[in-house]
Amino acid sequence: MSLSVYFIRRLLLAIPLILGITVVSFIIANAVPADPINANLPQNALNDPELVEAFRQRWGLDRSPAEQYFVYLGNLLQGDLGVSIKTRNPIVDDIKQFLPATMELATFSIVVGLVMGISFGVISALRRNSFADYAVRVFALVGVSFPVFLLALIALTVFHAQLGWTAGPGRLSFLVSAPPRVTGWLTIDSLLAGQWETFLDALSHLILPSTVLGGFVAGIIARITRSSLLEQLNADYVRTARSKGLHEWTVIQRHALRNALIPVVTILGLLYGNLLAGAVLTESIFAWPGLGRYVYRASTSQDFPAIMGVSMLIALIFVIINLLVDILYYFLDPRIRLN
Repeated sequence: MSLSVYFIRRLLLAIPLILGITVVSFIIANAVPADPINANLPQNALNDPELVEAFRQRWGLDRSPAEQYFVYLGNLLQGDLGVSIKTRNPIVDDIKQFLPATMELATFSIVVGLVMGISFGVISALRRNSFADYAVRVFALVGVSFPVFLLALIALTVFHAQLGWTAGPGRLSFLVSAPPRVTGWLTIDSLLAGQWETFLDALSHLILPSTVLGGFVAGIIARITRSSLLEQLNADYVRTARSKGLHEWTVIQRHALRNALIPVVTILGLLYGNLLAGAVLTESIFAWPGLGRYVYRASTSQDFPAIMGVSMLIALIFVIINLLVDILYYFLDPRIRLN
């Protein structure tokens, strides 16, 4: 099967999935027992029937749920996610403002977790039942089971407040000017503007939150890498490669590790999607102005258009990531190319 045919098949399968997500997210958003009128209008305005009715007409609350859904779907097909009740801005503009910060944090976190997780997993598998193996297993257990928000509070208290080794909350220090906005990533924008001081400051603010989130990712990846690599090392093709006289590291790198990374790619895509969906508690602790905090404000104010818009964005993120994972499968697993 060629790559283009494989890609088109996966893309066609994503269309009914996205349509189903719009239905489910709309039903859930409208099933919440809350009234956006009470959450967004001042208390004195609730006694004015004309203001209440004007609010209902402005945001389409006077229509039936079926009519609201089809209007929303029609706007969605045109790329219009609606207007936020809370900010009064187009939701697309709000997402453009908050998403780059989350993408920057999620990307750095996934890189940290990937490097640590695969390295520790390989060491644990090759040194099975040794002290290094037990140490990695303890690290993975702590990383997976320890609450991320609690680890964030401890890390912020110890490494910033007490030891002063890392920068504090936020994306930049107070006295550092932000670079001209191009991508929304402060590290990239500062490099494009040639502001090296801003780049180093933005990088220092990324170290602590990305390490906290990366530790959780590393714990999961280390466990999967260890178990998958141990399974591959006992396979027949590995014994055959060793019997041919190949160097042990060549056997591990070219044969065993490549096949062991297939389940790692699967979980890596899901973890990256979850990080892009917004680590609400972590972003709140580190005062990170990302998508998680935007979703939290939208949910507390019953901002249904913003909730629906972000839900569709998250769904699209997962669809794209799963599509990329399937493409990586095509290169990692020759059986897909043969079927």
